[in-house]
Amino acid sequence: MEERSTCESGAWGSSEGCLAPREARGGPSLSSVLNELPSTATLRYRGPGVLPWGALEEEEENGRSIQAFAEAALKELQEPHPFRELPWPMQARRAYRQSHARDQMAHGSRSRGAHWARWLRRSKEKMREDLGNLQPWAWTLKRIGGQFGAGTESYFSLLCFLLLLNVLASVVNVCMMLLPTWLEGAPPGPPVSNSSSPCGSYNLHSQGLVTYPTQIFNLLTGKGYLEWSPLFFGFYPPRTLLAVTYLCSVFVTGLICLLLILPRSASGLKQTLLAESGALTSYSHRVFSAWNFGLCGDVHVRLRQRIILYELQVELEEAVVRGRAAVRTVRQHAAVWSVRMLLNLLVLALLGAAFFGVYWATGLTVELQEMPVVQQTPLLKLGVDYLPSIFIFGVNFVLPPVFTLIARLEGYTRSRQIVFILLRTVFLRLASLMVLLFSLWNQITCGGNAGAQDCKTCGYNYKELPCWETRVGQEMYKLMLFDLLTGLAVTLLIKFPRKLLFGLCPGALGRLAGTQEFQVPDEVLGLIYAQTVVWVGSFFCPLLPLLNTAKFLLLFYLKKFTLFSTCSPASRTFRASTVNFFFLLVLLLGLAISAVPVLYSIFLIPPSKLCGPFRGQSSIWALIPESISSLPETTQNFLSFLGTQAFAVPLLLFSSILMVYTMALAHSYGRLISELKHQIETEVQNKVFLAQRAVALSSANGAV
Repeated sequence: MEERSTCESGAWGSSEGCLAPREARGGPSLSSVLNELPSTATLRYRGPGVLPWGALEEEEENGRSIQAFAEAALKELQEPHPFRELPWPMQARRAYRQSHARDQMAHGSRSRGAHWARWLRRSKEKMREDLGNLQPWAWTLKRIGGQFGAGTESYFSLLCFLLLLNVLASVVNVCMMLLPTWLEGAPPGPPVSNSSSPCGSYNLHSQGLVTYPTQIFNLLTGKGYLEWSPLFFGFYPPRTLLAVTYLCSVFVTGLICLLLILPRSASGLKQTLLAESGALTSYSHRVFSAWNFGLCGDVHVRLRQRIILYELQVELEEAVVRGRAAVRTVRQHAAVWSVRMLLNLLVLALLGAAFFGVYWATGLTVELQEMPVVQQTPLLKLGVDYLPSIFIFGVNFVLPPVFTLIARLEGYTRSRQIVFILLRTVFLRLASLMVLLFSLWNQITCGGNAGAQDCKTCGYNYKELPCWETRVGQEMYKLMLFDLLTGLAVTLLIKFPRKLLFGLCPGALGRLAGTQEFQVPDEVLGLIYAQTVVWVGSFFCPLLPLLNTAKFLLLFYLKKFTLFSTCSPASRTFRASTVNFFFLLVLLLGLAISAVPVLYSIFLIPPSKLCGPFRGQSSIWALIPESISSLPETTQNFLSFLGTQAFAVPLLLFSSILMVYTMALAHSYGRLISELKHQIETEVQNKVFLAQRAVALSSANGAV
């Protein structure tokens, strides 16, 4: 028995005593086994200071092996690779670091520069880590992700990001709109009635004492005392400097939002491509690479465990769905696609009916406002003014659950279902907003007929809308305010009573009424819809981003309290990395859609003649060429050069070269990734081969 154990240890090259018996048995040595591997490149990947495979196995080859190993190590050290990229074991890294430190101390002054460079790099990394820890609500986001999954955490992360965008937009508007208004002197009061004006008169305040219900009505609709305030477009006086800064603030805000959204979208795209490729979503990655060994405290450990649990749950659920799809027959595939086509036709019919309803409600509002009964009843007048907002809310409240039910019937994975629900709901919300803006455009421009009687004199319908920019701002203000009020009402009147019913009524009825899950697609689409409304209305209502900042701040704490007090973790999870990219993509879509009505108003619709900083101009943009003509000649020539072909053609060529270079770089990276994947497959084959030979050697030793 003792001889057998000694021979077994010698079979792996740790002893020379059993070498002769093993060769006598005709068994292979360890070096010969390793030389038969699919890849023989493992010799150089053991690093300096570590002997290669089988170096002590055979004495006659010991000198040649060590000499070849020393040459390979010296060649590896001479190659211009960073130390961190060398595939060495920890022992070799530690020995090399100690010898490298001694060499640096011998060089003297040259080591000081490297020391300061290393200190600067570590300081930057530490500062970046500290700034990440200073992020608002960082611990809250981790807690939400650990208890409710990464999908719910993505909603609150997007909410924090939108809060940052609104804060920046508020700062820009205050600095470029409010400050120039008062720096040039106090703004004038509201306009007086002028019967000689060809564009009519603009009457703001009602005569006499204003009752309390009227004050509430003005607060909710933006009329009365709010109509002539810094909140809306018509308040700002016609001053050249103010008009230029007012217009530039719109482009600065849009550029800041675009520059902040694009990097997040690019990083989200990388995560989505990795997730869809399956390179980082295997179970082995979750089990062996997902844990953070730097965690301290039981709370952090439990949160990380829950996060890994949700990720594994996503993988298992999607694997089940993909497995069902893989075993379908041709007839089953045809039946599934037929059902999907019918469901998509149903979705199109519902969307068409919703858009027609929004357009009808907007037109009906104008007709009802002229009725004497409506004008004499404040509550009825308030309901008529909010009729488009109420109809949009009703559509957005009823149809998303229908879309969720339809997506479940289509047979997609949970992540794919979230994407389809997201696309349909965002099309519903944003298209409803565009229908509302189209209805307003139809009223402002007389249906696009500049020769109509009401629009012929001033270029817009001055009889119904003497200050049309303020009217558009009021509509966006009402949409923002109504969205906040409905969110509060749903939370206080629906969600909390359901939770109380769950506690008071045990059994199946209580579970049915009280079990609530946080619907991430609907909530995210509500955020993007609200932000799109703000982007559209920030030109016509400059303080709308500031109001939306307060709204999002209140919404964060309200949703957080609702989540932890009334909601339970989702029974069906989804891949957050895939959905996060679509969230940002939809946000970019909202930014692009909001730019259309703003740019159309700037370039094509004549500004109001009785209010605003652009009164008296043929168009809002016409002030910019006039301002450029007053600049010095050198500046004018430079700006004119930017619009010529001499600047555009080289810019186009440079952009084309940069695009070709980027494509070539991406192609080379793709080839490198393919080679690395092939190397990983080879390493897997090595492990399988070693396991098979180990089993064979053990069986042979046992037989002897």
